[in-house]
Amino acid sequence: MDRFVQGNREALALVRVPTEAEEQKRAIHRQREQLVKARKGLEAQGRSLLVNHGMEPASNWWKGRTFAQLQVPEWMKELLSNSQPILLALEEKIRALTAQLQAAAISKQPRGLGLLSSVVIDREIGSWTRFKNRRQVGSYTGLCPGEYSSGNTRVQSCVTKHGNPRLRAALVETAWRLVRFQPNYKPVLKWRKILAKGALATGAARKKAIVAVARQLAVDLWRIRTGRVAIETLGLIN
Repeated sequence: MDRFVQGNREALALVRVPTEAEEQKRAIHRQREQLVKARKGLEAQGRSLLVNHGMEPASNWWKGRTFAQLQVPEWMKELLSNSQPILLALEEKIRALTAQLQAAAISKQPRGLGLLSSVVIDREIGSWTRFKNRRQVGSYTGLCPGEYSSGNTRVQSCVTKHGNPRLRAALVETAWRLVRFQPNYKPVLKWRKILAKGALATGAARKKAIVAVARQLAVDLWRIRTGRVAIETLGLIN
């Protein structure tokens, strides 16, 4: 602390505190995420009940038509009916929050980026202008490889996973969509042989490749959002 106060800005790492407005915006998609998790949990409990008693697990067993056609004993249907209205209510709330988030997205988005994903990424970042260079963007995502270097020896390990886990998940999910919808995107072109459907690459190689695409996507979004580059120059189409 003494060195930092004396002017050594590298003595401590500064942590940016989100504004109240940024936290309010984050709370919307984070609540949606929690509701989705709760829905999946209740849905899995219902499937588990069916399987444990030798029944075929019906997909979306809790939805109106499927639930009415379930061929199960009366006692089991009574147990499932305790969760079914909760699941229907959760689904309704999730749809409402999804529509609200999609309506808040920037109108012109590259194909495959997705309205919901773009909102989640933007709101988890908070303010793109706070980054001064691409290294800061990559470091914040936690998608950069760890490094253990000494003298002339340089060893890079797996990604650090520091920073925001929700942002990382949204970037990787979006990167997979870009592989399909944006074949001319520069990072996709670079890793196409590994990420292409039917590629013979190992699972580890595919993970490494998609992480590289996701990391570059974060940097490119920073460049786009701060007006440093046009979408077309990156090989992206609307």
